[in-house]
Amino acid sequence: MTNKKQRLASVDALRGFDMFWIIGGEALFLPLLTLTGWSIFSFGHTQMQHSEWHGFRFYDLIFPLFIFLSGVTLGIANKSLRGLPLPERRAVYGKAVKRLLILIGLGIVYNHGWGTGIPADPSQIRFASVLARIGLAWFFAAMIVWHCGPRAQYLIAAGILLGYWILQISFGALTPSGSVNSWVDQCCLPGITYQNRPYDPEGLLSTIPAVVNALAGVFAGRWLRNSRGQHQRILSGLTLAGLACLLGGFLWHWIYPVNKELWTSSFVLITSACSLLLLALFYLLVDMWNWRLFSTFFAVIGCNAILVYLGTSLVNWSYSSKSLFGGIAAALSEAGGTLVIACGVILLQWLVLRWLYRRGIFISP
Repeated sequence: MTNKKQRLASVDALRGFDMFWIIGGEALFLPLLTLTGWSIFSFGHTQMQHSEWHGFRFYDLIFPLFIFLSGVTLGIANKSLRGLPLPERRAVYGKAVKRLLILIGLGIVYNHGWGTGIPADPSQIRFASVLARIGLAWFFAAMIVWHCGPRAQYLIAAGILLGYWILQISFGALTPSGSVNSWVDQCCLPGITYQNRPYDPEGLLSTIPAVVNALAGVFAGRWLRNSRGQHQRILSGLTLAGLACLLGGFLWHWIYPVNKELWTSSFVLITSACSLLLLALFYLLVDMWNWRLFSTFFAVIGCNAILVYLGTSLVNWSYSSKSLFGGIAAALSEAGGTLVIACGVILLQWLVLRWLYRRGIFISP
């Protein structure tokens, strides 16, 4: 494998690690806690719950890490459209817009489409979604990367974070109903919000700082590309950048709380820091130490991440797991049976993804 492919393999493995918790990994801690009584599983179960408002837990990282990784691929590709004639640029723009629209459409499908059935009532559709935010963050990050130099990209990222902070503290309070995000979503977001809240956690305004998560990935991907083959340089650069963002986010939190629901700028720094540190770890394990079994297990998931994410909403994996392993589960204690079914859910999805992986079938918008 070439160095470039190895780096892509580590990114696929990290993406798979990210999705592992979505496809059922988060359900393992509670039965393990019941069976063993070990406090580490209590801590893990707590970390698998989103923060209620201000604060940060590991599960809050899943979403921004995926956005970050979409930016890493942009940085590795290192594409620029500056100076190209319009006909050549138009083809790239068309593909980008198509990808964006597909992700928005799939997000609506993930939200179970039309709330009232077909014919659709547009007022009952939830247009905001995780996939829509991934698509929008990637799209605008791509436009910035394709048309601006590296220095301008850093300035734009800093400007977005500072501008969003000023906007939030100047025009509202950091509360569910009093935030400027709530006002913008009620005013401008079509359809319904998540659980009919006054704001949508994937709403319009909070999508803007998510672009910086993608840009952080771009900066990491460019570092991987420019330092190709220099393992220690890559590892130290990612680690130092991650620690710097972590310190900045922690200090900012005291005056501008980390909040996933509002996607505050301090939240962007903390999640970008964790993403950088995880990328450094996976680079160490996959590219430097060559842990093939470890990387392959997660890469199988990561290579079809969008597909498996949709599957968590559209396929009842728990029903299938109970159909296959229900007899074993019934013979065990309640906690043991729950653990068997949870492992079965993960196993079934992984086997389907492995079948696709071995045949080189990778589905992406």
